[in-house]
Amino acid sequence: MLWQITILKKEMSSTESSSKYENLENMPLKEILKTINKEDQTVPLAVEKALPQIEKLAKVVIEKLKAGGRLFYIGAGTSGRLGIVDASECRPTFGVPSSLVVGLIAGGDAAIKEAVEFAEDKKEQAWADLMQYALNSKDIVIGISASGTTSYVLGALESCRKKNITTGSVCCNKGMPLSQIADYPIEVVVGAEFISGSTRMKAGTAQKLILNMLSTAAMIQLGKVQGNKMVDMEITNYKLLNRGIKMLRQELEISEENAKALIKKYKTVRKAIEQYKSNA
Repeated sequence: MLWQITILKKEMSSTESSSKYENLENMPLKEILKTINKEDQTVPLAVEKALPQIEKLAKVVIEKLKAGGRLFYIGAGTSGRLGIVDASECRPTFGVPSSLVVGLIAGGDAAIKEAVEFAEDKKEQAWADLMQYALNSKDIVIGISASGTTSYVLGALESCRKKNITTGSVCCNKGMPLSQIADYPIEVVVGAEFISGSTRMKAGTAQKLILNMLSTAAMIQLGKVQGNKMVDMEITNYKLLNRGIKMLRQELEISEENAKALIKKYKTVRKAIEQYKSNA
């Protein structure tokens, strides 16, 4: 067999350690898929171990947002893109202003689609990027870096510390500089990647899960969910229109035609329910 598992005698930095698998180009397709899936199954277990850290950061995020502050994610490469994805989904999902949760990436918007050369090494640029949003002490900034050593992200949190702005972090190594700078660090060690150093895989999945937890928990605590429903979602397509109609029919026991008329008039499920009940 031309591919095999290699036993590592000495553990390296988690995100840079060598894959347990050799000669991947000779691995049968079925084994590639099966092995990636096997490795991915370890990620939620690693995240579970970090739940106490996640809870501490989530509490502060919720406190800041309730007090009128904003949540900023800042990262480079995959980590930056994941922050942007999570931030950009808060408005349509929960009906909050796009300014409430903001994602920033080293290299700016161009880096969302294409790698921007050496952008992650520009330590000073991070603060300049944050200050475009008039960052202040009411806000919270979460640095995202799989390695925990990304200069751009370190620069952001170092500047925040000097300005007494609360910070959190998400990384996939233990004891890294990012965790030492952040007020509320989260460390999720997922181990070696299937392809050595390809942190868009397990590390990226871990970061995505954590960001999901932080933003979703915050929005629930902010009252943006009723029961288990996204009552403040923006109705921007037919799928969401039909979902909203279904919610109204279940909640108010009305016809589809009436539900559709309410959605058209009041734009969100919450407002439709409130107005219907107030006029009943």
